Amino acid sequence: MRAIFWLGLPLSTVMARTAFYKGSQPKVKESITSPRGWVKHAPAPPSHVLELKIALPQPKFDALEQYLWEASDPGHERYGAYLSKEETYALMSPHRGSVEAVVDWLASYGFEEGHLVRSPANDWITIRAPVSLAEKMLDTTYHVYHHAQKGDTTVRTLSYSLPENLHGHVDFIQPTTMFARFKAFKSTLHWSGQAELVPASLGNGTITGPAGNQVDASCNSTITLTCLRQLYNALNYTTSATNGNKLGLTGYLNQYANLDDLQQFYLTQNPAALGSNFTFVSVHGGTNNQSLLAAGDEADLDTQFGFGLTYPTPGTFYSTAGEPPFTPSALEANDTNEPYSYWLGYVLSQDDIPQTISTSYGDDEQTVPYNYAVRVCNEMAALGARGVSVIFSSGDGGVGDNDADPATQQCFTNDGRNVTRFVPFFPATCPYITAVGSTAYIPEKAIPFSGGGFSNYFPRPPYQELAAQGYIDKLAPGTYQGLYNPYGRGVPDVSTQGLNFSIFWEGKNVHVSGTSCSAPTFAAFISMLNDARISLGLPPLGFLNPFLYSSGYKALNDITEGNNPGCGTEGFNATVGWDPGKSDVTA
Repeated sequence: MRAIFWLGLPLSTVMARTAFYKGSQPKVKESITSPRGWVKHAPAPPSHVLELKIALPQPKFDALEQYLWEASDPGHERYGAYLSKEETYALMSPHRGSVEAVVDWLASYGFEEGHLVRSPANDWITIRAPVSLAEKMLDTTYHVYHHAQKGDTTVRTLSYSLPENLHGHVDFIQPTTMFARFKAFKSTLHWSGQAELVPASLGNGTITGPAGNQVDASCNSTITLTCLRQLYNALNYTTSATNGNKLGLTGYLNQYANLDDLQQFYLTQNPAALGSNFTFVSVHGGTNNQSLLAAGDEADLDTQFGFGLTYPTPGTFYSTAGEPPFTPSALEANDTNEPYSYWLGYVLSQDDIPQTISTSYGDDEQTVPYNYAVRVCNEMAALGARGVSVIFSSGDGGVGDNDADPATQQCFTNDGRNVTRFVPFFPATCPYITAVGSTAYIPEKAIPFSGGGFSNYFPRPPYQELAAQGYIDKLAPGTYQGLYNPYGRGVPDVSTQGLNFSIFWEGKNVHVSGTSCSAPTFAAFISMLNDARISLGLPPLGFLNPFLYSSGYKALNDITEGNNPGCGTEGFNATVGWDPGKSDVTA
C-alpha cells in the first residue's frame, strides 16, 4: 500500500507527530448554527484545496486606534501626523509567543517554514491544505453548501476546534464558518433610452442648487460628470497630475474595468482625459480581462466616474481575485474568503498608498463571522492611521438585505433563532471607514434603496455619539423596538447622488444606480480636497469621520426628505441633522 504524502511527509508520519503535539485536547474555537438560506449538499471533496488564513491576535491594537483618533481629530496636536508603514506594523504585530505556538502547531502537521505565507506584521499566517488534512487539523468536517435562492455554492463547516492551549494565540481560521456571499452594491441597470424613474416635472434650463449654484435641469434624469461638478461646487477646479495625490478604486468578483469603455466615456463626458489611463494593480492573482463582453458594469462605473471626476489626478485600479460563489471540485485550486483581507494585506505592505480609496462591495453583516469582521475593520483602521480616507458604499437594501421573506418581506437573523431584525451591511458598519449612501434629484432627497441603520457588531464610536443619539431621541417611543441596535455604529455617514448615472458598458451607453455610484463620487470629491491640501503643503484628510461629525458637517447640505424602506417597514426617515436614512451630502 502506497503512503499518502503531503508537504513531503507521509501522512502516517504527520499523524504520529500530531499525537505528540504538546497542545491539549481539541476545544471548539468557533461554531455557528445552520446559516439562513444555505443547504448542506454533500461532503466536501477530500482533495479540494483550502487556502486557510490564520489570524493571530493584535495585542497593541488599542494603541493604534488611539493614534487614529488623534491623527484624525482637527483639534488634536497630532492631527495629520500619520504613521509610517513600519510604525503601523509595530502596532499590528502579535506577541512572539503566539507566532511560535502557531508555527509549532503547524509543524506538527508537516508544515515547514517554506510552506507558510506570513504577513509583514506576522499577524496572518496562510497555508494551503486539502480538505482531508484541514479536517484533521481542525477536528471538523467540511461540506458543500448550496444557497437555495441565489444558487451559490461553497465549501464550509459549521464548527471547528483547536487545541485548548492554542486558543489564546489564534483569533480565528477561515474559510471555515464564513457564509458571506459578497456582492457589488448596484441596484439597477438601464439601457439608454429606457423609461426610468424621474421626477414628474423636469423643467428646462437650470435648477438652483443649495448653495445658489446652477445645475442643468437634465441632471434630474441623467447624472453626468458635469452634473456632479455643478451640484457639488467643483465646476472650475482642476487637479494636479504631479503633486503626489492619487485616487484608488477596488475591484472584486471578476469585475473588469474596460479601457475602450473608459475612452468612450471620456469622449462624451471629459474630452480632456481622452487617451489617459489608470494604473492597474493585480492583488492575489486578480486580472483585468479586456474582452468587451467581460467588461464589468461595476468596474466601469467606478473607474469612469471616479477617475473622470479627478482627472488628471493619477488613478489606481486594484483587481483582487476571489469569488465565493463557485462549484467545488477536485480540479479547482482553492476556496476563498471574501477578499478584503487579501487586498488589505497587499495595500498595507506598500510604501506609497493612494490618499483616497473607494470600494462598492459588501455583504450582510450577519453573514460575516464577528471575529473576521473585527479583524478586517481593524486593518481599515491601520489604513486610516497611515493617512488614507477609506470610503465604502452603504448597501442597496434600505434597512434590509434584499433576501427578505417573499411572503412577509420581513428580515431574519442568521443565528438559528430567525428573529425579525433589520440587516446592516459590512464593511459599511466598520467605525473606521466612511460609509456613503445615496440621494436623488435636485433638490436632493433620500433614495429608497440607500442602505442605512445600525450595526449589530460594532458599538457606536465616540465621534458619532451626539449625532446618533440625537436622531434616536427624536423617534417616537417604541419605533422599531427590537429591530435595530440603538447602541450600534450608525450608517451612512454621508450621501451623494446615486440614481441614473450615465456610463459606457460593453460599448453601449447605459444608466446604473446604487450606492455603488455614490461611493466613488464622494471619494472623488475628497480626492479633490486632498489635492488642494497637498498643493498647499498640508497633509491629506485621512480618516474623515472625526472631522465630519465635529465640524465638517457645516459644509454639507442637510437632506430632510425621504426614507429607506426594507424588511416590511418604511425604514428610517430623513430629518434635520444626521440620520440613518441618508445623512448629509456634499455641498
